[in-house]
Amino acid sequence: MSTSIDDLLSFEEEEAAEPAVGSRGGRVRLVLRTLAVTAAIVAVVVAGLRSVGLQVSLWIVVAGVLALLALRRVTGALSPPPPPRSGGRAPIGEEPGTWNWAALDALRVAINGWERPLDWCAGNRERFTERILPRLGELADERLRQRHGLTRESDPARARTLLGEPLWTFLSTPSRRPPSPRDLAVIVAELEKL
Repeated sequence: MSTSIDDLLSFEEEEAAEPAVGSRGGRVRLVLRTLAVTAAIVAVVVAGLRSVGLQVSLWIVVAGVLALLALRRVTGALSPPPPPRSGGRAPIGEEPGTWNWAALDALRVAINGWERPLDWCAGNRERFTERILPRLGELADERLRQRHGLTRESDPARARTLLGEPLWTFLSTPSRRPPSPRDLAVIVAELEKL
């Protein structure tokens, strides 16, 4: 597997860590789970406050619990991943005992940004058309913008010439089936040639 320098130096936001949150069923599950956790915590807090003789408005307790859950979610998303377990040997960086975890993390984020959606879309044309095809189109537009100062929308005729007919057709016409890994490798190679 090879990765171009452009891939390593580019940054793309990772999609939500929750699987299938983008779908309606995933959002409903997330909301129901949040409500259940909130209700449980509120019940414990209210019972604890009443046992010591304090009375606080239920809405204040609910708001406080929701604020804490939101804060926990945000800080969890921003925290760096734990260092990998290396089975006894610590990885050595430029200086003894150091390691550039941020570089490893950025590469993992870039790989996961494509690996998860590709796995999720394997064999499903609709998912591929909704998730991956727009990303590939954005990549093509970005390469065209950086290298040639245009996008597919701003100058379709020139973009079609630069992309080539097979890549233009792939990006503009949804296929009947998701491409095989070999076909996808050819498409990515064509994108890198831009």
